[in-house]
Amino acid sequence: MATLTKRSVETLIDLVEIKLSCLQVFDRDDAKELAALEQARRELREILPERMPSRIVQFPETEAQRAAG
Repeated sequence: MATLTKRSVETLIDLVEIKLSCLQVFDRDDAKELAALEQARRELREILPERMPSRIVQFPETEAQRAAG
């Protein structure tokens, strides 16, 4: 049985999350792909349970620009 390194699993999780962030659901096939990607992400995360959840850190300048419009 083949095994994956921690780095490979983290890379796969990143790729799945990138694809999820870009996916726009327009039809049933897109919805099926979305569900498959979410399942893949769950399964990959089970392989690395110690992985810390992602956290977005915003810089004050970005917040000021966003507030200014």
